[in-house]
Amino acid sequence: MKDKLFILLQHLLPQHLLSRLTGALAECRTPWIKNTFIGWFAKRYGVNMQEAQIEDLRAYPNFNAFFTRALKPDARVLDTSPGGIISPADGAVSQLGSIDHGRIFQAKGRGYGLSTLLGGDLAMAEPFKNGQFATIYLAPKDYHRVHMPIAGTLRETLYIPGDLYSVNQTTAANVDQLFARNERLVAIFDTEAGPMAMILVGAMVVAGIETVWAGQVAPVLKTPLHTRFNAQPAANIHLEQGAEMGRFKLGSTVILLFGPEAMQWSQGLAAEHALRLGQQIGSQSAPEQQETETDE
Repeated sequence: MKDKLFILLQHLLPQHLLSRLTGALAECRTPWIKNTFIGWFAKRYGVNMQEAQIEDLRAYPNFNAFFTRALKPDARVLDTSPGGIISPADGAVSQLGSIDHGRIFQAKGRGYGLSTLLGGDLAMAEPFKNGQFATIYLAPKDYHRVHMPIAGTLRETLYIPGDLYSVNQTTAANVDQLFARNERLVAIFDTEAGPMAMILVGAMVVAGIETVWAGQVAPVLKTPLHTRFNAQPAANIHLEQGAEMGRFKLGSTVILLFGPEAMQWSQGLAAEHALRLGQQIGSQSAPEQQETETDE
């Protein structure tokens, strides 16, 4: 009954208005307001400030600065194993596995279409058919910057407007096509493992999604916005493995997509598996293996 009421409330609430109001509060610099909000949040969710570059909660100019806080240089260790693919964020695996016939598993028998997730762009979806996906949920206490799981050169981005449902496990288990309904930013990178998609999914009260190359993604008109970056090679945006690529102002979800035979997830990795930024979660398929499987 509790879960049903939670889902019903999300259907009824004005999601975008609530998120805008939360965003305004998160940008507030009035000391007693922002200090109270930050202090309550840190205590409520057990945020570990000892790993933050700035440990003093009162030193942050507003809640967003606290929420997107930087970590100390030694707070995370990047696994640099050759051919390795690392977790792009702190969080937990929501689901991962194969993209079967263009369908991605969500939870409890629910799924959604690959092309729908990518805004109905069939050409963008084609390289990922029968490939691999991983959905990573960032909880409120987590570090909320997103990093590159593998080095890549940005090819294109697609902003897709949508709903702003919560993306926790309860909602994923009860709302059809959740991640293909919510507002999101798709970033396609060319990598040694072939094309890789990183999809940053908005959620209830998420006040913004940012990238390192364009800042906050906030189109004036809530319509799809497709941007190509590889038309001018001199302007290419290349990010090394482990480099920051974006961040969430309030928590959400990252979805990774890889093509068929491009990689495999680490043995034992499964739903609800806790993740730390930088730990190995998969590995690229060897070039000779890819060639053999392609010939077959």
